[in-house]
Amino acid sequence: MKYLIYFTLLFSFISNNTFIKKKTLKVGDMLPDFTLVDGQGKEFTSSEYFNKQPLVIFFYPKDNAPVCTAEVCAFRDSFEEFSQLDAKIVGISTDNTMSHRKFSYKNKLPYVLLSDHSKRIQKLFGIKKGFLGIMPERTTYISNKEGRIIFIFKNHNEAQLHIDEALRALRK
Repeated sequence: MKYLIYFTLLFSFISNNTFIKKKTLKVGDMLPDFTLVDGQGKEFTSSEYFNKQPLVIFFYPKDNAPVCTAEVCAFRDSFEEFSQLDAKIVGISTDNTMSHRKFSYKNKLPYVLLSDHSKRIQKLFGIKKGFLGIMPERTTYISNKEGRIIFIFKNHNEAQLHIDEALRALRK
């Protein structure tokens, strides 16, 4: 029984990406083509924006969490600046569509929140576990009009920095 417990713990440790490397996107890579559903039940497909406009895709851990709420509201408050740069903002978390609908309405968000309940898109982007190995990393990806990644920013606690860095990258 003791060995079974050790084996289970070891397997859990390994499967939490300690030894298994995920593909991680980097600047210069093409943004993955993916489709997810927003809080209104509408499909969003990333490739529909390729050759049309830059995308700002930010992964955040959880609707209604304090830092996450600060981040989505900071993107909301800077929405006009992003619009002037012709960028489309997209937020992604593993919360379900109903949670996104309520969260978006409560915070008057002018952009879509997508549900990655299966964590399939997190895996596609190579999002790792961040805070205490529990929550996914807070990561922002910026793509140019062609869909090529021009900037990646990771910081778990400084939500406002995601907005500042995204705007800086788009202005270059």
